[in-house]
Amino acid sequence: VMRLKFLGTAAAEGWPALFCQCDSCAKARANGGKNIRTRSSSLIDDSYMIDFSADTYMHVLYENIDLTKVEHLFITHSHEDHFYPEDLMLRRPPYAHLNVPSRLTIYGNSSTKALYDAVNAEDADDVLEFKEIVAYNSFKAGDAIVTPLLANHIPDEDCFIYLIELNGKKLLYGHDSGYFPEATWDALKGHVLDAVTLDCTMGPESCERYHMGFPQNIRVKDRLIAQGNADANTIFIINHFSHNGGLLHDELVKMAKPHGFQVSYDGMEVQI
Repeated sequence: VMRLKFLGTAAAEGWPALFCQCDSCAKARANGGKNIRTRSSSLIDDSYMIDFSADTYMHVLYENIDLTKVEHLFITHSHEDHFYPEDLMLRRPPYAHLNVPSRLTIYGNSSTKALYDAVNAEDADDVLEFKEIVAYNSFKAGDAIVTPLLANHIPDEDCFIYLIELNGKKLLYGHDSGYFPEATWDALKGHVLDAVTLDCTMGPESCERYHMGFPQNIRVKDRLIAQGNADANTIFIINHFSHNGGLLHDELVKMAKPHGFQVSYDGMEVQI
């Protein structure tokens, strides 16, 4: 079994958005609960983390997370809602005193490495290590085999989605991305996925590049099934929502359920 926990499920501005007075944000504030969404991040089996946003401290408090158990951190791309390296520096003394000294390994592209290097302190090397990774080159991280696949997101950056193999299960973590590049579709051939989580930033609206809307989520699911990557046992989840999509959580569930998708929310845990 692989345990996937969604810590933050919003796009860059959060939902309700930081300065926004639109109807979608007003309704989220009024209704609360699953409609309150923080910036994107997820946790797998306590030891693996995907993305590290400026809301991580809030996630630790609200979800009672012990970050010292996280040994491997996979970064999708350099946008600040997915990578906030300043807070990683707080893993070193005098900001943190670890009972058992350990090193957190961070994996990312050259753009995220540049951001990391800009804030890295020499005395952080004992507790932090950055490994630059390349699209389609699989690597071992603890017990996991991880393959970074090219996303359709920032044109001048190799943004990644991740194929993560752990405990005999395979997860495709597809954020942030529009409809996948053909090279990524080719790289997925031969993999039977146990779970797929897809970008649904624009909610019911169509969006092909940078992000997806639900019409593209359906297209991706259909192609994964047609290509042999998914079947009736594959768990499909939509995630990474913007207030510009307009639908609150219950409305997203109503839209997604007939098509076989679950809708993520902050704190949601899925057994894969």
